[in-house]
Amino acid sequence: MTQLDELEFENVQIDRHGPIAVLTVNRPKALNALNAETLGEISEAVDLIVDDAEVGALIITGGGDRAFVAGADITEFKSLDGVYAGRELSLAGQDVMHRIATLPIPVIAAVNGFALGAGLELALACDIRVASSRARLGLPEVTLGLLPGFGGTQRLSRLIGAGRALDLMLTARQVGAEEALGMGLVNYVADDALSKSREVAEAILKNAPIALSLVKEAVRRGLDTTLDAGLEVEADLFGLLVATKDFGEGVDAFLNKRKADFQGE
Repeated sequence: MTQLDELEFENVQIDRHGPIAVLTVNRPKALNALNAETLGEISEAVDLIVDDAEVGALIITGGGDRAFVAGADITEFKSLDGVYAGRELSLAGQDVMHRIATLPIPVIAAVNGFALGAGLELALACDIRVASSRARLGLPEVTLGLLPGFGGTQRLSRLIGAGRALDLMLTARQVGAEEALGMGLVNYVADDALSKSREVAEAILKNAPIALSLVKEAVRRGLDTTLDAGLEVEADLFGLLVATKDFGEGVDAFLNKRKADFQGE
């Protein structure tokens, strides 16, 4: 039994089947809106996940059949008083999203309904997004006199380009799954987002785990620097992988036409 098998939170649920963990934001009556308590629970759950060596991939989804996460819990905004309080809320949300984005394992968002505001920011912190055919996605913060504060202005523009990102943020419009797929906001559209996410996770987990982690690191670090510096990062990480047992196993399996048995070493 691992820590995850004993995990119980008020608004977050984690189920693990083999190497795939599913984190469900479970406030369906509030359309899974992220309040301070839920953000804290997600952060704690992520810490437990990264410490569990048996977890090779994480799927994040929403409870109920209407929403992934419909946004931040606006009822808590009434207590915000001044610049300092607003900045601290933004930094707290950014910290949770950063923890997810920098997990060393693949993270997939199963967007099973509304993913608006902080909900889309949560999905953007994941590596891959699978949208239900009924999903609606958007960053409508300007309708509240705000801007996306949990990483949305930065991650969305990096993902789909500044022009498309500004269109979504300035108009506050919501897009359906097919339009989101066309602009590169999501990777897949499926009738059952969670089932498709499991399928994608299973395909990923056939590969060498250290290589998966370093692919993520190479992309993340490369986005924050110049092309030349990013290529240096790539070469460094390539060199590290050549020194792993998994590299030898992968080459031997390929040459002998057999399935590789990666051990994460």
